[in-house]
Order: sequence, then C-alpha cells, then structure tokens
Amino acid sequence: MQNYVITIARGFGSGGAQIARALSKELNIPFYENQILAMASEHSGISKEKFAQADEKLQGGLLQKLKAAPNTDRILLPADKHFVSDDNLFAIQAAVIRELAESESCIIVGKCANFLLRERSNVLSVYIEAPRAYCLKSVMEKMGISEEEAHALITKTDRYRSDYFQYYSGGRIWTDPVLYDLTLNTDRVGLDNAVALIMEYAKIKFGI
Repeated sequence: MQNYVITIARGFGSGGAQIARALSKELNIPFYENQILAMASEHSGISKEKFAQADEKLQGGLLQKLKAAPNTDRILLPADKHFVSDDNLFAIQAAVIRELAESESCIIVGKCANFLLRERSNVLSVYIEAPRAYCLKSVMEKMGISEEEAHALITKTDRYRSDYFQYYSGGRIWTDPVLYDLTLNTDRVGLDNAVALIMEYAKIKFGI
C-alpha cells in the first residue's frame, strides 16, 4: 500500500492538535506541526525563528497582498533579495510538505497542507471546529487565562489563519467544507469519537 497523509485544519481551541497526536499514536505514524518549521529551516539555512514569525500569519493587510498573487512553486536562491520574504518562506515549507507526502505516511497540522496536497489521491483532509463556548473553555483551561483574554486570542488566531490560507490558496475560504473530506464539530462528537471517525474514513479511503 502506498503511503497516505491526513491533513488537519483547525479552529483555535477546537482540539485539532490533540486529535492529531491521538491519530499519530493509533495509526503509528508521525504527525508534523511546528516540526515543519525546523525542517524548512534545515532545508534552507534560514533560521527557525524567521519561519516561526511567519507561521500561518500574513504580514500586512490581506486585501493589499491579494493584489499580487504569490508564486509558491519556485524557491528563490540565497542571493535573491527576497530569499527570506514571507512568500519564499511559504514556498520552502510547501516543498517540505510535498516531500513528506511523497515519502511517508503522516499527519500534517495546519500550514495550508490540505490546499497544497489537494490533487493527491493519498490525502485525507479534515477540518476541526467547535462553538466559541467550547473553544473558550478549552483555551482558558490549557493556558490559564481569563475568558476575555481567551476570546481575544481565539479571534486573533482564527483571523490570521484564515487570512493566511486565503492568500496562499488564491482566495479560497479556509472554512469552506468543499475543501475537506470531513468537517467535525468536537463539541458534538467529542475528541475520542473524532479520532475514531477519521480512522474509519481512512480505512474506507485508503484500505488501511
């Protein structure tokens, strides 16, 4: 059987990372989130901090940036003045994600992976979301912050993830269910059942 990839996009506080970790354990395959930043850094020689600063974030306004579509299929050479630009950092990450999809079975969290790998038959794309009350409770408990702080953080994080996806996907909407095989509400289904549902879908799609 060929390798397969599960991509997970997630609203902040919805449990996407926990689901990825559980799937990784159940399926005995690695999951990648911030590890991709380190891999991109090693691949390019650019510091990991540069990748972290641009991780699923847009520098500058979305409307202004949408006027010039990024070229994310070509990685610039170190001598190019735009070598450490956000667009080139994304292109380097995209190359790492595509190499992973070619070489091994894995789970990839965020990073526009569902869009980058959209034409591959060995990819299962999942979107995880939950109502604001669920996400607030989750973020408050995990981070030890107030409801007001959690609300502001969720709003900010989901906004920059949405803008980032829209820019690098050429205007597509991050939450559009058509972009995914499965869309799951963790408040309704629960984290454990979400893992079970994704595994069952993977069995159907990949025959694992």
